[in-house]
Amino acid sequence: MTVRTTIIIQARTSSSRLPGKVLQDLCGEPMLQRQIERVRCCRMADQLVIATSDEVADDPVAELCAKNQVACFRGSLNNVLDRFHGAAVAFGPSDHLVRLTADCPFADPDVIDACIALHLANGADYTSNKLGTSNRLGPTYPVGLDVEAMTMEGLGRVHRVASDPYDLEHVTPHFYRNPSQFSLMPLRYLTDLSKLRWTVDYPADLEFARAVFSRLLPRNRIFRWQEVLSLVQAAPEIAAINAAHSVS
Repeated sequence: MTVRTTIIIQARTSSSRLPGKVLQDLCGEPMLQRQIERVRCCRMADQLVIATSDEVADDPVAELCAKNQVACFRGSLNNVLDRFHGAAVAFGPSDHLVRLTADCPFADPDVIDACIALHLANGADYTSNKLGTSNRLGPTYPVGLDVEAMTMEGLGRVHRVASDPYDLEHVTPHFYRNPSQFSLMPLRYLTDLSKLRWTVDYPADLEFARAVFSRLLPRNRIFRWQEVLSLVQAAPEIAAINAAHSVS
């Protein structure tokens, strides 16, 4: 029987810390478009969907999707769980889903594929590199490489019962806040790199992303995360750009 996996990227323009960040220029292309290009290189997924809001402010996101021939779902701005679930249903049927956010332009197709492969191999309800383990708390990958895979059945259960505003805003916490109800599987890296910050929340994060992309794009259009790591280790001045917002 064929197993179908859909990647859903959440994208909106109404970020309070850096408004419109998903459409900010990143070396000649909108940041979201850079992420779409990278995610399309995944081999373990069958479909990519952008889930944005039905607010007028997010019309440009829908237009970008149309331009790039990417499926787009529009739903509630604030009830993101409902929007994510709606996207999964509208573009289903899918057996498994992957959640990404549009403030992560370094999303790596190899990490996403590894998370999906682990998820399928272990039959977990929820698999992520954001999870810790019983004897080692917290994630090990740099912030900004976050991947969450889940079963459609599990998401349906969460959508039916979750009511906490935090769960509705962040979509997946109900999974890992209820380990007795869901089977959870962590994706781990051998070295703890969780203090590295490669997501875009502040202007300095965008400046960091531009510095990295400008250095690595000429070498490899879909550069991998290990290349980013090598760059920031060799060029500490780049790592220092957004160091004030690094994970403590």
